[in-house]
Amino acid sequence: MKKIGMFTRYSSMGASSRYRFYKYILPLLRCGYDVEISPFFDDEYLERLYSGKKLSLLNIADCYWRRFRSLLSADRDLLIEYELFPLLPWFIEKLFLRRKKYILNFDDNVWDKYRRSRLLRNKYNRLIERAEGVIVANEYLYRKVRRLNENVFKVPTALDPEPYRYNAEKFERFTLVWVGTPVTYKYIQSFASMLRTLATRIDFELLIVARKELEGEAIRDVNMRFLNWSEEGESFILPKCHVGIMPLLRDTFSRGKSAFKIYQYFASGLPVVASPVGENRYVIEDGRNGFLPHHDAEWVERIVALHDDAALYSRVAEESAKSADEYSLEAWIPEVIHFIERNL
Repeated sequence: MKKIGMFTRYSSMGASSRYRFYKYILPLLRCGYDVEISPFFDDEYLERLYSGKKLSLLNIADCYWRRFRSLLSADRDLLIEYELFPLLPWFIEKLFLRRKKYILNFDDNVWDKYRRSRLLRNKYNRLIERAEGVIVANEYLYRKVRRLNENVFKVPTALDPEPYRYNAEKFERFTLVWVGTPVTYKYIQSFASMLRTLATRIDFELLIVARKELEGEAIRDVNMRFLNWSEEGESFILPKCHVGIMPLLRDTFSRGKSAFKIYQYFASGLPVVASPVGENRYVIEDGRNGFLPHHDAEWVERIVALHDDAALYSRVAEESAKSADEYSLEAWIPEVIHFIERNL
């Protein structure tokens, strides 16, 4: 039985780790692999981060100690989410990666967080150059990584669409929905002016599926409702909504984001309205399964059209639902396992 050490950034509470690592554990086990999972940050860290509480230095120190102990007993073959030790330089990771083979997995442009540090800004480049292969979530990252390592594989942050596919009765009020975290709620806030204008055109509610405590940061003059996120809850609540939205800023971090929210909206059969930034441009065919408005006025007009035109709404919703299978775990699990088998 071949052993693999899976070194994730988060526990299954973190969306990136859950969908890009944990969802592949059972299929790997079925293929005869012995998988040892080792998250860096624990649930306590994420709870504090998402609730806005001060992070515990003792908890963070414990995260480093657990990772250190896990690496000492790790087998030769590793799957790594971004890096082994956040905020530590490449030469330290290099010591732990001696005589090991590893595949890296990126779903965000995490280079941004180190770009101002002389000690860290080239860390991911060095890790990528030495890796047996690299898995990335979007075209922006594919092109970035390909310059450093030719063995790069683009894999969307796939999901199982079936839990989203049930005959849900829509909310009585026309509902826009956004799924995210308190950290990325800034994208909604950056579109406050557009949402206020939209509120003067149609009667709608904006449902934020992240953390209920964010209601203290609700946008003035916009009907909003806030729910705590849960994996089971999102597949139950999304199909009840009318339109999924994914606003982004035009910065390098946004260009490197995966389009996971959009895959969730597709699975729920929702027309999608999203910023034409990064992977969104490759996933949405403007006017078919969603819309890619370039400025506030276009955002308002596209959403108003979906609200007012039942035939347009039905057509785009149908095409959205058809798109979901392209980003399903069923489609991508065999591809990922084959990539692992070829490189580890």
